[in-house]
Amino acid sequence: MTTDTSNGARVREFKMPDVGEGLTEAEILKWYVQPGDTVTDGQVVCEVETAKAAVELPIPFDGVVHELRFPEGTTVDVGEVIIAVDVAPGDEAPAAAPVPEPAAAQEPAAAPTAPAPASGSGRKPVLVGYGVAETSTKRRARKGDAAAARTAAATVAAAVQGEPNGHGPGSVATAVRESRPLAKPPVRKLAKDLGIDLTTVVPTGAGGIITREDVHAAATPVPAQAPAQPPVAAQAPAAPVSAPAPASVLEEETASTAAAGARETRIPVKGVRKAIAQAMVGSAFTAPHVTEFVTVDVTRTMKLVEELKQDKDLAGVRVNPLLIIAKAFLVAIRRNPDINAAWDEANQEIVRKHYVNLGIAAATPRGLIVPNIKDAHDKTLPELAEALSELVSTAREGKTSPAAMAGGTVTITNVGVFGVDTGTPILNPGESAILAIGAIKLQPWVHKGKVKPRQVTTLALSFDHRLVDGELGSKVLADVAAILEQPKRLITWA
Repeated sequence: MTTDTSNGARVREFKMPDVGEGLTEAEILKWYVQPGDTVTDGQVVCEVETAKAAVELPIPFDGVVHELRFPEGTTVDVGEVIIAVDVAPGDEAPAAAPVPEPAAAQEPAAAPTAPAPASGSGRKPVLVGYGVAETSTKRRARKGDAAAARTAAATVAAAVQGEPNGHGPGSVATAVRESRPLAKPPVRKLAKDLGIDLTTVVPTGAGGIITREDVHAAATPVPAQAPAQPPVAAQAPAAPVSAPAPASVLEEETASTAAAGARETRIPVKGVRKAIAQAMVGSAFTAPHVTEFVTVDVTRTMKLVEELKQDKDLAGVRVNPLLIIAKAFLVAIRRNPDINAAWDEANQEIVRKHYVNLGIAAATPRGLIVPNIKDAHDKTLPELAEALSELVSTAREGKTSPAAMAGGTVTITNVGVFGVDTGTPILNPGESAILAIGAIKLQPWVHKGKVKPRQVTTLALSFDHRLVDGELGSKVLADVAAILEQPKRLITWA
Protein backbone atom coordinates (compact mmCIF):
# COMPACT_ATOMS: atom_id res chain seq x y z
CA MET A 1 0.00 0.00 0.00
CA THR A 2 3.01 2.31 0.49
CA THR A 3 6.22 2.99 -1.42
CA ASP A 4 9.28 5.15 -0.89
CA THR A 5 10.07 7.93 -3.35
CA SER A 6 13.32 9.37 -4.66
CA ASN A 7 13.65 11.41 -1.47
CA GLY A 8 15.00 8.31 0.23
CA ALA A 9 12.88 7.04 3.07
CA ARG A 10 11.58 10.49 4.13
CA VAL A 11 8.55 10.64 1.79
CA ARG A 12 6.17 7.70 1.67
CA GLU A 13 3.24 7.26 -0.68
CA PHE A 14 -0.19 5.90 0.15
CA LYS A 15 -2.04 4.17 -2.67
CA MET A 16 -5.76 3.80 -3.23
CA PRO A 17 -6.54 0.42 -1.63
CA ASP A 18 -9.07 -2.16 -2.77
CA VAL A 19 -11.67 -1.37 -0.12
CA GLY A 20 -14.04 -4.17 -0.99
CA GLU A 21 -14.40 -7.32 -3.11
CA GLY A 22 -12.25 -6.56 -6.14
CA LEU A 23 -13.41 -3.01 -6.83
CA THR A 24 -11.20 -1.29 -9.40
CA GLU A 25 -11.75 2.40 -8.67
CA ALA A 26 -13.12 4.87 -6.13
CA GLU A 27 -14.07 8.55 -6.13
CA ILE A 28 -12.45 10.89 -3.63
CA LEU A 29 -15.36 12.56 -1.88
CA LYS A 30 -13.53 14.65 0.72
CA TRP A 31 -10.03 15.33 1.97
CA TYR A 32 -9.70 15.78 5.73
CA VAL A 33 -6.07 16.98 5.51
CA GLN A 34 -4.07 19.44 3.41
CA PRO A 35 -0.34 19.77 2.60
CA GLY A 36 1.53 20.71 5.76
CA ASP A 37 -0.87 18.98 8.14
CA THR A 38 0.53 16.51 10.65
CA VAL A 39 -0.95 12.99 10.48
CA THR A 40 -0.60 9.95 12.72
CA ASP A 41 -0.86 6.23 12.08
CA GLY A 42 -4.53 5.29 11.82
CA GLN A 43 -5.80 8.83 11.23
CA VAL A 44 -8.55 9.15 8.61
CA VAL A 45 -7.27 11.36 5.80
CA CYS A 46 -10.05 11.12 3.22
CA GLU A 47 -13.44 9.68 2.37
CA VAL A 48 -13.94 7.77 -0.88
CA GLU A 49 -16.99 6.33 -2.57
CA THR A 50 -16.85 2.98 -4.29
CA ALA A 51 -19.57 1.20 -6.23
CA LYS A 52 -20.84 -0.11 -2.90
CA ALA A 53 -20.40 2.49 -0.19
CA ALA A 54 -18.62 5.54 1.18
CA VAL A 55 -15.49 4.50 3.08
CA GLU A 56 -13.03 6.46 5.22
CA LEU A 57 -9.35 5.72 4.59
CA PRO A 58 -6.79 5.87 7.44
CA ILE A 59 -3.11 6.63 6.79
CA PRO A 60 -0.77 3.81 7.92
CA PHE A 61 2.14 5.96 9.14
CA ASP A 62 3.08 9.20 10.94
CA GLY A 63 4.38 12.36 9.31
CA VAL A 64 3.47 15.62 7.57
CA VAL A 65 1.35 15.71 4.42
CA HIS A 66 3.67 16.47 1.51
CA GLU A 67 1.21 16.33 -1.37
CA LEU A 68 -2.36 15.42 -2.31
CA ARG A 69 -2.25 13.84 -5.75
CA PHE A 70 -5.92 14.24 -6.70
CA PRO A 71 -8.61 16.83 -5.89
CA GLU A 72 -12.02 16.00 -4.47
CA GLY A 73 -14.43 14.62 -7.03
CA THR A 74 -11.73 12.66 -8.90
CA THR A 75 -12.21 8.97 -9.66
CA VAL A 76 -8.95 7.13 -8.98
CA ASP A 77 -7.91 3.60 -9.93
CA VAL A 78 -7.03 1.14 -7.17
CA GLY A 79 -3.24 1.13 -6.78
CA GLU A 80 -2.68 4.78 -7.75
CA VAL A 81 -0.89 7.01 -5.25
CA ILE A 82 -3.32 9.50 -3.70
CA ILE A 83 -1.23 11.15 -0.97
CA ALA A 84 2.47 11.55 -0.12
CA VAL A 85 3.63 11.98 3.49
CA ASP A 86 6.96 13.26 4.78
CA VAL A 87 7.80 10.76 7.53
CA ALA A 88 10.93 12.64 8.65
CA PRO A 89 9.75 16.27 8.80
CA GLY A 90 12.59 17.34 11.11
CA ASP A 91 15.26 16.80 8.43
CA GLU A 92 16.29 19.59 6.09
CA ALA A 93 14.47 19.25 2.79
CA PRO A 94 12.48 21.41 0.36
CA ALA A 95 9.13 22.47 1.76
CA ALA A 96 6.04 20.63 0.64
CA ALA A 97 4.97 22.11 -2.65
CA PRO A 98 2.67 21.06 -5.45
CA VAL A 99 4.11 19.72 -8.68
CA PRO A 100 3.47 22.35 -11.40
CA GLU A 101 1.23 21.51 -14.32
CA PRO A 102 2.97 20.20 -17.46
CA ALA A 103 1.86 23.24 -19.44
CA ALA A 104 3.68 25.59 -17.06
CA ALA A 105 7.07 24.67 -18.59
CA GLN A 106 6.23 26.33 -21.91
CA GLU A 107 5.40 29.75 -20.42
CA PRO A 108 7.93 32.53 -19.72
CA ALA A 109 9.38 32.73 -16.26
CA ALA A 110 7.16 34.58 -13.89
CA ALA A 111 7.60 36.13 -10.50
CA PRO A 112 7.76 33.54 -7.73
CA THR A 113 4.42 32.83 -6.17
CA ALA A 114 3.69 33.09 -2.48
CA PRO A 115 3.78 29.83 -0.53
CA ALA A 116 0.52 28.01 0.05
CA PRO A 117 -1.34 29.11 3.19
CA ALA A 118 -1.03 26.94 6.27
CA SER A 119 -3.66 24.32 6.99
CA GLY A 120 -6.95 25.81 8.09
CA SER A 121 -6.28 29.32 6.70
CA GLY A 122 -7.97 30.49 3.54
CA ARG A 123 -9.78 27.23 2.88
CA LYS A 124 -13.30 27.42 1.56
CA PRO A 125 -16.12 24.90 1.96
CA VAL A 126 -16.72 22.77 -1.11
CA LEU A 127 -19.51 20.67 -2.53
CA VAL A 128 -18.94 16.92 -2.58
CA GLY A 129 -17.95 15.94 -6.09
CA TYR A 130 -17.49 19.57 -7.21
CA GLY A 131 -13.80 19.89 -6.49
CA VAL A 132 -11.68 21.55 -3.86
CA ALA A 133 -11.53 25.23 -3.11
CA GLU A 134 -8.79 27.31 -4.69
CA THR A 135 -5.52 25.63 -3.79
CA SER A 136 -2.11 25.16 -5.27
CA THR A 137 -2.17 21.38 -5.00
CA LYS A 138 -1.89 19.78 -8.46
CA ARG A 139 -1.70 16.30 -9.86
CA ARG A 140 1.83 15.06 -10.51
CA ALA A 141 2.71 14.92 -14.20
CA ARG A 142 2.97 11.42 -15.60
CA LYS A 143 6.42 10.35 -16.78
CA GLY A 144 6.86 10.69 -20.51
CA ASP A 145 3.71 12.75 -20.95
CA ALA A 146 5.09 16.21 -20.18
CA ALA A 147 6.50 16.77 -23.67
CA ALA A 148 3.37 15.42 -25.33
CA ALA A 149 1.20 17.62 -23.14
CA ARG A 150 3.24 20.72 -24.04
CA THR A 151 3.04 19.88 -27.73
CA ALA A 152 -0.70 19.33 -27.58
CA ALA A 153 -1.27 22.53 -25.61
CA ALA A 154 0.85 24.54 -28.05
CA THR A 155 -0.99 23.07 -31.02
CA VAL A 156 -4.37 23.84 -29.48
CA ALA A 157 -3.27 27.39 -28.64
CA ALA A 158 -2.15 27.92 -32.23
CA ALA A 159 -5.47 26.67 -33.53
CA VAL A 160 -7.40 28.98 -31.22
CA GLN A 161 -5.32 31.98 -32.30
CA GLY A 162 -6.19 31.17 -35.90
CA GLU A 163 -9.88 31.57 -35.18
CA PRO A 164 -10.27 35.11 -33.77
CA ASN A 165 -14.01 35.23 -34.45
CA GLY A 166 -14.80 32.46 -32.06
CA HIS A 167 -15.64 29.77 -34.65
CA GLY A 168 -12.76 27.58 -33.61
CA PRO A 169 -13.94 24.45 -31.74
CA GLY A 170 -13.65 22.40 -34.89
CA SER A 171 -10.14 23.66 -35.49
CA VAL A 172 -9.18 22.91 -31.89
CA ALA A 173 -10.43 19.33 -32.20
CA THR A 174 -8.50 18.94 -35.45
CA ALA A 175 -5.33 20.18 -33.82
CA VAL A 176 -5.73 17.85 -30.86
CA ARG A 177 -6.19 14.87 -33.19
CA GLU A 178 -2.69 15.42 -34.47
CA SER A 179 -1.26 14.29 -31.11
CA ARG A 180 -1.99 11.26 -28.96
CA PRO A 181 -4.90 12.14 -26.66
CA LEU A 182 -4.02 12.15 -22.98
CA ALA A 183 -6.50 10.38 -20.68
CA LYS A 184 -6.45 8.10 -17.66
CA PRO A 185 -7.50 4.44 -18.07
CA PRO A 186 -10.96 4.95 -16.47
CA VAL A 187 -11.63 7.84 -18.88
CA ARG A 188 -10.52 5.74 -21.84
CA LYS A 189 -12.85 2.95 -20.69
CA LEU A 190 -15.73 5.43 -20.35
CA ALA A 191 -15.10 6.71 -23.87
CA LYS A 192 -15.04 3.14 -25.18
CA ASP A 193 -18.32 2.31 -23.42
CA LEU A 194 -19.97 5.42 -24.88
CA GLY A 195 -18.50 4.86 -28.34
CA ILE A 196 -16.53 8.12 -28.28
CA ASP A 197 -13.27 8.54 -30.23
CA LEU A 198 -10.86 10.30 -27.87
CA THR A 199 -9.16 12.04 -30.79
CA THR A 200 -12.39 14.00 -31.34
CA VAL A 201 -12.69 15.15 -27.72
CA VAL A 202 -11.59 18.65 -26.73
CA PRO A 203 -9.62 18.36 -23.45
CA THR A 204 -10.18 20.77 -20.57
CA GLY A 205 -7.93 19.10 -17.99
CA ALA A 206 -4.53 20.35 -16.89
CA GLY A 207 -1.87 19.87 -19.54
CA GLY A 208 -4.36 18.83 -22.21
CA ILE A 209 -5.68 15.80 -20.29
CA ILE A 210 -9.15 14.58 -21.24
CA THR A 211 -11.51 14.33 -18.26
CA ARG A 212 -14.70 12.35 -17.72
CA GLU A 213 -16.70 15.55 -18.19
CA ASP A 214 -15.05 16.07 -21.57
CA VAL A 215 -16.16 12.59 -22.67
CA HIS A 216 -19.73 13.18 -21.44
CA ALA A 217 -19.76 16.52 -23.27
CA ALA A 218 -18.65 14.80 -26.47
CA ALA A 219 -21.42 12.24 -26.06
CA THR A 220 -24.09 14.93 -25.73
CA PRO A 221 -25.76 15.78 -29.06
CA VAL A 222 -24.71 19.22 -30.31
CA PRO A 223 -27.70 21.47 -31.16
CA ALA A 224 -28.00 22.67 -34.73
CA GLN A 225 -26.10 25.89 -35.35
CA ALA A 226 -27.99 29.01 -36.26
CA PRO A 227 -27.48 30.47 -39.76
CA ALA A 228 -24.33 32.50 -40.14
CA GLN A 229 -24.80 36.18 -39.28
CA PRO A 230 -23.27 39.04 -41.27
CA PRO A 231 -19.92 40.19 -39.87
CA VAL A 232 -19.94 43.10 -37.48
CA ALA A 233 -17.33 45.74 -36.91
CA ALA A 234 -16.17 44.49 -33.54
CA GLN A 235 -17.34 40.97 -32.84
CA ALA A 236 -16.52 39.80 -29.31
CA PRO A 237 -14.59 36.53 -28.95
CA ALA A 238 -16.65 33.51 -28.01
CA ALA A 239 -16.95 32.75 -24.32
CA PRO A 240 -15.04 29.67 -23.19
CA VAL A 241 -17.10 26.51 -22.94
CA SER A 242 -17.20 25.22 -19.36
CA ALA A 243 -17.06 21.55 -18.51
CA PRO A 244 -20.33 19.93 -17.37
CA ALA A 245 -20.93 20.09 -13.63
CA PRO A 246 -20.56 16.88 -11.59
CA ALA A 247 -23.61 14.87 -10.61
CA SER A 248 -23.95 16.36 -7.12
CA VAL A 249 -24.09 19.89 -8.52
CA LEU A 250 -26.51 18.91 -11.27
CA GLU A 251 -28.84 17.39 -8.71
CA GLU A 252 -28.83 20.58 -6.66
CA GLU A 253 -29.40 22.77 -9.70
CA THR A 254 -32.20 20.68 -11.22
CA ALA A 255 -34.96 22.84 -9.78
CA SER A 256 -33.44 26.14 -10.91
CA THR A 257 -32.61 24.71 -14.33
CA ALA A 258 -36.17 23.50 -14.82
CA ALA A 259 -37.46 26.92 -13.78
CA ALA A 260 -35.23 28.48 -16.43
CA GLY A 261 -37.02 26.50 -19.11
CA ALA A 262 -34.62 23.60 -19.66
CA ARG A 263 -36.40 20.48 -20.89
CA GLU A 264 -33.80 17.94 -19.80
CA THR A 265 -31.09 17.52 -17.18
CA ARG A 266 -28.40 14.86 -17.58
CA ILE A 267 -26.94 13.39 -14.38
CA PRO A 268 -23.98 10.99 -14.74
CA VAL A 269 -24.64 7.62 -13.08
CA LYS A 270 -21.71 6.43 -11.00
CA GLY A 271 -20.73 4.99 -7.65
CA VAL A 272 -23.48 3.36 -5.60
CA ARG A 273 -26.28 4.31 -8.00
CA LYS A 274 -24.50 2.70 -10.94
CA ALA A 275 -23.87 -0.47 -8.94
CA ILE A 276 -27.53 -0.61 -7.90
CA ALA A 277 -28.69 -0.32 -11.50
CA GLN A 278 -26.38 -3.08 -12.68
CA ALA A 279 -27.29 -5.37 -9.78
CA MET A 280 -31.04 -4.95 -10.21
CA VAL A 281 -30.90 -5.58 -13.95
CA GLY A 282 -28.76 -8.66 -13.37
CA SER A 283 -31.11 -9.97 -10.68
CA ALA A 284 -34.32 -9.28 -12.59
CA PHE A 285 -33.13 -11.06 -15.72
CA THR A 286 -31.26 -13.91 -14.02
CA ALA A 287 -33.51 -15.14 -11.22
CA PRO A 288 -37.12 -16.02 -12.13
CA HIS A 289 -39.10 -13.92 -9.67
CA VAL A 290 -42.38 -14.93 -8.06
CA THR A 291 -44.21 -12.59 -5.66
CA GLU A 292 -47.02 -13.55 -3.27
CA PHE A 293 -49.10 -11.28 -1.04
CA VAL A 294 -51.00 -11.55 2.21
CA THR A 295 -52.99 -8.95 4.15
CA VAL A 296 -52.90 -9.44 7.91
CA ASP A 297 -54.29 -7.95 11.12
CA VAL A 298 -51.28 -6.80 13.14
CA THR A 299 -53.16 -5.14 16.00
CA ARG A 300 -51.68 -7.51 18.62
CA THR A 301 -48.20 -6.95 17.24
CA MET A 302 -48.60 -3.19 17.56
CA LYS A 303 -49.70 -3.63 21.19
CA LEU A 304 -46.63 -5.80 21.83
CA VAL A 305 -44.40 -3.09 20.37
CA GLU A 306 -45.81 -0.53 22.79
CA GLU A 307 -45.24 -2.91 25.72
CA LEU A 308 -41.66 -3.65 24.67
CA LYS A 309 -40.88 0.07 24.52
CA GLN A 310 -41.47 0.15 28.27
CA ASP A 311 -39.30 -2.93 28.94
CA LYS A 312 -36.11 -2.02 30.78
CA ASP A 313 -34.23 -4.85 29.04
CA LEU A 314 -34.70 -2.93 25.76
CA ALA A 315 -33.82 0.47 27.16
CA GLY A 316 -31.54 2.44 24.85
CA VAL A 317 -32.49 0.62 21.64
CA ARG A 318 -35.21 1.43 19.16
CA VAL A 319 -38.26 -0.82 19.28
CA ASN A 320 -40.62 -0.68 16.32
CA PRO A 321 -42.76 -3.03 14.18
CA LEU A 322 -39.73 -3.81 11.98
CA LEU A 323 -38.10 -5.55 14.95
CA ILE A 324 -41.03 -7.94 15.45
CA ILE A 325 -41.41 -8.53 11.70
CA ALA A 326 -37.70 -9.34 11.41
CA LYS A 327 -37.97 -11.81 14.28
CA ALA A 328 -41.09 -13.35 12.71
CA PHE A 329 -39.24 -13.76 9.39
CA LEU A 330 -36.35 -15.48 11.15
CA VAL A 331 -38.72 -17.88 12.92
CA ALA A 332 -40.46 -18.64 9.60
CA ILE A 333 -37.08 -19.41 8.01
CA ARG A 334 -36.21 -21.73 10.90
CA ARG A 335 -39.47 -23.60 10.28
CA ASN A 336 -38.83 -23.70 6.52
CA PRO A 337 -35.02 -23.82 6.14
CA ASP A 338 -35.06 -24.70 2.43
CA ILE A 339 -35.87 -21.09 1.57
CA ASN A 340 -32.50 -19.90 2.92
CA ALA A 341 -30.37 -20.95 -0.04
CA ALA A 342 -28.48 -19.71 -3.08
CA TRP A 343 -28.15 -20.83 -6.70
CA ASP A 344 -24.65 -21.81 -7.88
CA GLU A 345 -24.80 -21.33 -11.64
CA ALA A 346 -21.25 -22.55 -12.30
CA ASN A 347 -21.74 -25.90 -10.56
CA GLN A 348 -25.49 -26.18 -11.10
CA GLU A 349 -26.07 -26.66 -7.39
CA ILE A 350 -28.38 -25.31 -4.72
CA VAL A 351 -26.36 -24.11 -1.72
CA ARG A 352 -28.31 -24.43 1.52
CA LYS A 353 -27.29 -21.82 4.11
CA HIS A 354 -27.30 -22.87 7.76
CA TYR A 355 -27.05 -19.26 8.88
CA VAL A 356 -29.14 -16.18 8.18
CA ASN A 357 -27.51 -12.87 7.29
CA LEU A 358 -30.60 -10.68 7.34
CA GLY A 359 -30.42 -7.75 4.93
CA ILE A 360 -32.30 -4.53 5.67
CA ALA A 361 -32.83 -2.24 2.67
CA ALA A 362 -31.96 1.35 3.58
CA ALA A 363 -32.50 4.49 1.53
CA THR A 364 -29.52 6.86 1.79
CA PRO A 365 -28.50 10.08 -0.01
CA ARG A 366 -26.21 7.95 -2.21
CA GLY A 367 -28.95 5.49 -3.11
CA LEU A 368 -30.45 2.26 -1.84
CA ILE A 369 -28.06 -0.01 0.05
CA VAL A 370 -28.66 -3.37 1.75
CA PRO A 371 -26.41 -3.96 4.76
CA ASN A 372 -27.09 -7.17 6.63
CA ILE A 373 -27.09 -8.41 10.21
CA LYS A 374 -24.60 -11.27 10.42
CA ASP A 375 -25.90 -14.48 12.01
CA ALA A 376 -29.24 -12.88 12.78
CA HIS A 377 -30.74 -16.32 13.46
CA ASP A 378 -28.69 -16.63 16.67
CA LYS A 379 -29.65 -13.28 18.16
CA THR A 380 -32.09 -12.73 21.00
CA LEU A 381 -34.74 -10.03 20.63
CA PRO A 382 -32.66 -7.40 22.52
CA GLU A 383 -29.58 -8.30 20.45
CA LEU A 384 -31.58 -8.06 17.22
CA ALA A 385 -32.99 -4.69 18.30
CA GLU A 386 -29.49 -3.37 19.00
CA ALA A 387 -28.17 -4.67 15.67
CA LEU A 388 -31.05 -3.05 13.77
CA SER A 389 -30.50 0.30 15.49
CA GLU A 390 -26.78 0.27 14.70
CA LEU A 391 -27.35 -0.80 11.10
CA VAL A 392 -29.87 1.98 10.41
CA SER A 393 -27.86 4.75 12.08
CA THR A 394 -24.67 3.73 10.25
CA ALA A 395 -26.50 3.70 6.91
CA ARG A 396 -28.00 7.14 7.48
CA GLU A 397 -24.56 8.55 8.24
CA GLY A 398 -23.23 7.05 5.00
CA LYS A 399 -20.65 4.99 6.89
CA THR A 400 -21.77 1.50 5.87
CA SER A 401 -18.75 -0.57 4.83
CA PRO A 402 -18.65 -2.95 1.85
CA ALA A 403 -18.17 -5.87 4.26
CA ALA A 404 -21.46 -5.00 5.96
CA MET A 405 -23.26 -5.42 2.64
CA ALA A 406 -21.62 -8.69 1.61
CA GLY A 407 -22.90 -12.20 2.26
CA GLY A 408 -26.62 -11.52 2.72
CA THR A 409 -29.03 -14.47 2.43
CA VAL A 410 -32.51 -12.87 2.67
CA THR A 411 -33.72 -9.26 2.88
CA ILE A 412 -36.50 -7.13 4.34
CA THR A 413 -37.57 -3.87 2.68
CA ASN A 414 -39.97 -1.55 4.48
CA VAL A 415 -41.88 0.38 1.81
CA GLY A 416 -44.55 1.21 4.37
CA VAL A 417 -42.49 4.11 5.73
CA PHE A 418 -43.33 5.93 2.49
CA GLY A 419 -47.07 5.29 2.89
CA VAL A 420 -47.02 2.54 0.24
CA ASP A 421 -49.38 -0.41 0.74
CA THR A 422 -47.20 -3.05 -0.93
CA GLY A 423 -44.92 -3.78 -3.88
CA THR A 424 -43.12 -6.47 -5.87
CA PRO A 425 -39.53 -6.22 -4.61
CA ILE A 426 -36.58 -7.43 -6.70
CA LEU A 427 -34.21 -9.90 -5.07
CA ASN A 428 -30.86 -8.70 -3.86
CA PRO A 429 -28.36 -10.53 -6.16
CA GLY A 430 -27.37 -13.94 -4.77
CA GLU A 431 -30.25 -14.11 -2.30
CA SER A 432 -33.31 -16.35 -2.31
CA ALA A 433 -36.09 -14.16 -0.90
CA ILE A 434 -37.07 -10.59 -0.02
CA LEU A 435 -39.98 -9.56 2.20
CA ALA A 436 -41.69 -6.21 1.62
CA ILE A 437 -43.62 -4.58 4.47
CA GLY A 438 -46.49 -2.27 3.54
CA ALA A 439 -47.90 0.64 5.52
CA ILE A 440 -49.70 -0.30 8.73
CA LYS A 441 -53.08 1.45 8.68
CA LEU A 442 -56.30 1.47 10.71
CA GLN A 443 -58.84 -0.32 8.51
CA PRO A 444 -62.26 -1.98 8.93
CA TRP A 445 -61.68 -5.67 9.63
CA VAL A 446 -63.87 -8.59 10.61
CA HIS A 447 -62.74 -9.51 14.12
CA LYS A 448 -64.64 -12.08 16.20
CA GLY A 449 -67.60 -11.88 13.87
CA LYS A 450 -67.88 -8.08 13.91
CA VAL A 451 -66.46 -5.33 11.72
CA LYS A 452 -64.03 -3.32 13.82
CA PRO A 453 -61.19 -0.88 13.19
CA ARG A 454 -57.93 -2.88 13.27
CA GLN A 455 -54.27 -2.25 12.42
CA VAL A 456 -53.75 -3.94 9.05
CA THR A 457 -50.81 -4.30 6.67
CA THR A 458 -49.97 -6.17 3.46
CA LEU A 459 -46.83 -8.29 3.13
CA ALA A 460 -45.23 -9.27 -0.17
CA LEU A 461 -42.65 -12.04 -0.54
CA SER A 462 -40.57 -12.31 -3.72
CA PHE A 463 -38.48 -15.45 -4.17
CA ASP A 464 -36.23 -17.16 -6.70
CA HIS A 465 -38.37 -19.85 -8.33
CA ARG A 466 -35.27 -21.92 -9.15
CA LEU A 467 -34.81 -22.43 -5.41
CA VAL A 468 -38.25 -21.91 -3.95
CA ASP A 469 -41.45 -23.41 -5.34
CA GLY A 470 -44.90 -21.99 -4.70
CA GLU A 471 -45.61 -24.26 -1.75
CA LEU A 472 -42.44 -23.34 0.14
CA GLY A 473 -42.84 -19.63 -0.55
CA SER A 474 -46.47 -19.74 0.57
CA LYS A 475 -45.57 -21.50 3.82
CA VAL A 476 -42.94 -18.92 4.71
CA LEU A 477 -45.24 -15.98 4.00
CA ALA A 478 -48.14 -17.62 5.87
CA ASP A 479 -45.90 -18.24 8.90
CA VAL A 480 -44.80 -14.61 9.02
CA ALA A 481 -48.42 -13.47 8.81
CA ALA A 482 -49.52 -15.92 11.52
CA ILE A 483 -46.84 -14.67 13.93
CA LEU A 484 -47.76 -11.03 13.35
CA GLU A 485 -51.42 -11.86 13.93
CA GLN A 486 -50.61 -13.83 17.13
CA PRO A 487 -47.16 -12.69 18.42
CA LYS A 488 -47.20 -15.35 21.14
CA ARG A 489 -46.17 -17.76 18.38
CA LEU A 490 -42.71 -16.24 18.70
CA ILE A 491 -42.52 -18.30 21.87
CA THR A 492 -44.46 -21.42 20.90
CA TRP A 493 -42.75 -21.78 17.49
CA ALA A 494 -39.23 -20.74 18.48
